Amino acid sequence: MGVGGKVLPKEFYERDSAEAARDILGKILVRRLDGVFLKGMIVETEAYYGQDDPASRAYKGRKKFNELMFKDVGKTFIYMVHGNWLLNIVAHPRDEVGAVLIRALEPLEGLDIMMKNRCVRNIYSLTNGPGKLTKALAITKELNGVDVTDKMSIIQVIETIQHKFETHDSYRIGVRKDLPMKLRFFIKGNKFVSRPQTP
Repeated sequence: MGVGGKVLPKEFYERDSAEAARDILGKILVRRLDGVFLKGMIVETEAYYGQDDPASRAYKGRKKFNELMFKDVGKTFIYMVHGNWLLNIVAHPRDEVGAVLIRALEPLEGLDIMMKNRCVRNIYSLTNGPGKLTKALAITKELNGVDVTDKMSIIQVIETIQHKFETHDSYRIGVRKDLPMKLRFFIKGNKFVSRPQTP
């Protein structure tokens, strides 16, 4: 694809969802759209588990709409909440269930297209939320099940030369019931994180 950087391999996602959610911070999400690359650094995520996680799409067991969470890692899992598509990447140990929600990006490349897609000019409100970033990158249900570990995929996550940053965690946002552990992860001090950065 010529996007530069090494695509994260399937093994990156074959582990505890929270570990993957934390370690994917600082990586670059790449979306190929009509021959153009839209890129953003992942600055905020949340981890979700299986039937024991009351906030998870897999809470009530395996269904047709959530079966990707039970399958191979490294695939997109896209669903709608309040009229917004949300982008998740399946991540879990073998024979378990889980996914990482991409909550916010720091836009890096293709800003004009992102702004046109979202009808906004303020860069700080462009991709600072899970529904905002999918609109900016034109990610919809049609891309459900895309393999982000495939070097030819139209959605990828790539390594980059990372500057040092500090990560924080908190409880997940907007869930009615939560697990007793903090499963939201974000880069401290980054202006593109979706909510006030209190741990």
